[in-house]
Amino acid sequence: MSRAFFRSTAIVGITTLLSRITGLIRDVVYASMIPAVALEAFVLANQIPNLLRRLFAEGAFSQAFVPVVAEYRAKRSTEDVRELVDSVTGTLGLFLLIVSILGVIIAPIIVLICAPGFHTKDAGQFDLAVEMLRWTFPYLLFVSLTALAGGVLNSYQKFALPAFSSVLLNVVMIIFAAWISPYFERPVVALAIGVFVGGIVQVALLFPPLLRMKLLRRPRWNWNHEAVQRIARLMGPAIIGSSMGQLSVMISTGIASLLADGSMTWLYFADRLVEFPLGVFSIALATVILPSLSAHHATQSARDFSETLSWAIRLVCLIVIPASVALFALAGPLTVAIYHRREFTAFDVEMTRTALMAFSFALLGWSLIKVLAPGYYARQDTKGPVKVAMRALVLTMALNLLVVVALALTDRLQDPGMHALLALSNGVGAIFNAGLLYVGLVRKGVLIKQPGGRKLLIQIVVASALMAAFLVWFGGDVQSWLVASTMHRVGWLAAIVTGGAAVYFVALLAMGVRPGQFRLVGAK
Repeated sequence: MSRAFFRSTAIVGITTLLSRITGLIRDVVYASMIPAVALEAFVLANQIPNLLRRLFAEGAFSQAFVPVVAEYRAKRSTEDVRELVDSVTGTLGLFLLIVSILGVIIAPIIVLICAPGFHTKDAGQFDLAVEMLRWTFPYLLFVSLTALAGGVLNSYQKFALPAFSSVLLNVVMIIFAAWISPYFERPVVALAIGVFVGGIVQVALLFPPLLRMKLLRRPRWNWNHEAVQRIARLMGPAIIGSSMGQLSVMISTGIASLLADGSMTWLYFADRLVEFPLGVFSIALATVILPSLSAHHATQSARDFSETLSWAIRLVCLIVIPASVALFALAGPLTVAIYHRREFTAFDVEMTRTALMAFSFALLGWSLIKVLAPGYYARQDTKGPVKVAMRALVLTMALNLLVVVALALTDRLQDPGMHALLALSNGVGAIFNAGLLYVGLVRKGVLIKQPGGRKLLIQIVVASALMAAFLVWFGGDVQSWLVASTMHRVGWLAAIVTGGAAVYFVALLAMGVRPGQFRLVGAK
């Protein structure tokens, strides 16, 4: 089973890596062509469907839908599975079509709530954000249908195509940004249209396989279907439980609209760099373990359930702790190498660097949430994650408000760099969220602590510290990176990262850590 998991995780991870690379290219194009201040309206309009993508493609819908499909596959006939897919597709599609239309109509209200600074500082920026949100909001419908098709395919152990759909989205957005936007009076509007078209392309990619597998025949509204109502009941709390990380970032971004011009853009680009390891590894791992956890729960295999979850946590610690340390240590070189060109100035580099250093603390928390939450959702328990997520959100909002009030009282709202405090508050909230999820699983007896876990954690932390010393020593100062050529930046960064990874893994081996500690031996 361990080999199957590694293979599935590798497939999703590689495909997701391709998605993140194309996403990074997309962001580089954005940064080089649109000034940071002008890009803020799109950042808001794009973050709303991004939040929805995490809710549905990587969050609430998948967490609720996949366990039900797994249960139907294990206990019902193929005809029942088809009936389920038809009913969910028709019901979800019609409902979200109505929601999308309403979202387009009330776009001004959404912008006013999410970015109050636009209305008070620049009416033109407010109108531009409304126009672009009306293009991006319907992505809710497209991404939900994509998540539905992807969830069914994942349940049949077909992971590559759903993961590849994000690649196509990024390619479409790159085309609109690089080649179509120059023909627009306001080039930034083309970016929003690219989101809309990209969503249609994703749906067109994933639905044909369902038709070929004869799992989708006649989508129709069927609210009375038992599984539809059960998924809806599970989704409500799961939306809250799985979206807190991104929702916290979005709230911080909205508050950032009150800060210095460009703050929203700097937070966005820093968040995108954190999303790279999160998407390549943590989300891929969560995607793979959810169907298996659901199957273990359906067959009442408690030991296999715990073994699978423990294995995922060990892998997260092995990869994400050093990744977080590397993001902090190399925040400057990373920002320069990836974003510094044309419209993205040295000042933008410094502001994005500070945000990235603050966001690096959130990566471990967000990654653990991705693998711990399925431990609840696979058992169709949505109340636990909701309670935890609400506490974490309250903490994050309290910290954000404390920052804003303190800055307002000291007349420092417009001082550059204050946005990093908002990013830091998200890190505190993410760690708090993950900690409560872990404790809850242990107390319920769902997650049984493995021997040697504390020692392994200490070894990973020590190895990461040695790696950090290497990265800081060879990374140098930001100024030397700013004057270097693009090829020199990329080449030297690749060499430093490779060297840092070598230091990390050699240190682990020297301390007695072996690959066998990361094998999944209990689950069948």
